[in-house]
Amino acid sequence: MEASGSQVESIEKIPDFKNNYPVFRFIGGNLISFFGDQIYLIALPLIVLAITDSPLSMGIVAALERLPIIIQPFTGVLADNFNRKKLLIICDLGRFLIIGALGILYIMDSLNLWEIYAAAFIVGVLNQIYSTSQFASIPMLVQKKDLHLVNSIHTGIFQTAVFVAPGLGGILISFFNPGIGLIIYSLSFFIGFLTVLSIHIESSSQKEKFISSKVFTDIKEGFQFVIHQKPILYTNLAMLFSVFGTTLFLTMLITHLKITVGLDAIRIGYILSIGGIAAIIGALATNLLKRYYSYRRILFTAGIVGGCSIIAFGLSDSFVWLAVMNAIGTISSAIMNPCIVTIRQKLCPDYLLGRVQATSRFMTWLLMPVSALVAGIIGEHYGTSPTLLIGGTIAALASFLYLHPSVNEA
Repeated sequence: MEASGSQVESIEKIPDFKNNYPVFRFIGGNLISFFGDQIYLIALPLIVLAITDSPLSMGIVAALERLPIIIQPFTGVLADNFNRKKLLIICDLGRFLIIGALGILYIMDSLNLWEIYAAAFIVGVLNQIYSTSQFASIPMLVQKKDLHLVNSIHTGIFQTAVFVAPGLGGILISFFNPGIGLIIYSLSFFIGFLTVLSIHIESSSQKEKFISSKVFTDIKEGFQFVIHQKPILYTNLAMLFSVFGTTLFLTMLITHLKITVGLDAIRIGYILSIGGIAAIIGALATNLLKRYYSYRRILFTAGIVGGCSIIAFGLSDSFVWLAVMNAIGTISSAIMNPCIVTIRQKLCPDYLLGRVQATSRFMTWLLMPVSALVAGIIGEHYGTSPTLLIGGTIAALASFLYLHPSVNEA
C-alpha cells in the first residue's frame, strides 16, 4: 500500500531528531509516568500484603491487571481507526482518577481488597489501549531513520526512572504511607495527559469510525501480517515464553524481597534503583551494539544472560548479590526492548501499526495472567524462591527461539 500525498507531506514536515521538540515533550511526559510506575511497583504489593499478608492475593491482583491482554487485537483496531491522541488522553485521565482514588481510600483506612481487584482490571484495560496507541504514534512523530534511536532513548529514560524512582519511593513509603505512593503515581498520569494535549499527532490512515462488520476483518489482517513477517513472528514466539518466565519473577519480586529475604521498603528501593543504573547503560548501548551485531545475536545473548540472572537472584539472600543480579537482568531487558520494537516498526506500514503491535502483544503477553496467578499459587504453597528459579529457567530456554535465521533479515 503506497503512502498518500498527505502522508508524504506529513512525513516531510517531521524535523530531524535534534530539532524534534514534540517528540522531546512526548518522551519527557513518559519519563514522569515511568517514575510513577516504579513507585507503584513498590507501593501496591506492600498495600496488598498489609491487607491480606498473602502472596496469592498479590498474584490475583497481578493476574487481573494483565487479563485485559486478551483485548489486545481490538485495541489495535481502535488505534488504527480512531484518533490516537484522543485515546492517549482518555487513558491518562482514567488512570489518574482510579489510582488516585485507591491511594486516598488506603490513607483513610477504607480500602477493600475487591476494590483493588476491580481497579487492577480497569487500569489493565486502559494500559493496553494506551500502550498500543503510543506505539502507533511514535512513527508519526519521528523520521524513520531515527526510530531505533528514539526507541533506545525511550528505553533509556525508562531505566533512568528505574534508577532514581525506587530509592526515592522506598524512602517516601517508609516515612509516610504506601497510599501516598499511589497518589504520586496518579499525578504522573495527569502530567502525561497535559503533555499529550500539547502534541499534534496525526495519521491519514485513521478514519474516525468503527464499523463492527470490519472489526474481525481488521484483526485478521493484523494476524496475517505478523504470521507472514517471520522476524516479527519468531521474536514474538520467543517473547511468549520469555514473558511467562519473567512474569513469574516480577509478580513475586517485591514479595520475595519483603517476606523471604526480609528487606524493608528502603532497601528494596535501593535494589531496584541499582538495577536501573546498569539498565541506563544497556538502553544506550543497544544503539551501538546494532552497528556491529545482528538483532539475532543481540537478542539471544541478552535473553540467556537475563534468564540466568533471575535464577541467580532466587538463590541468594545477600543484598549485594541481589542488587548485582537485578542489575544484570535489567540491563539485558534494556538491550532487548528497543530491538524488538524497532523490528516491528520498520517492517510494518503505517496503516497497520496499531494492529501489528496489538497482535504482537497479544501473542507475547497471552500467558501473563496465567503466569501471575501461577506465581501466586507457587509462592503461597512452596515459597517465592522456587517461583523465581522456575521463571528464570523458562526465560533462558526461550532465548533459543531468537536463533531462527529469519531474525537476521530484520
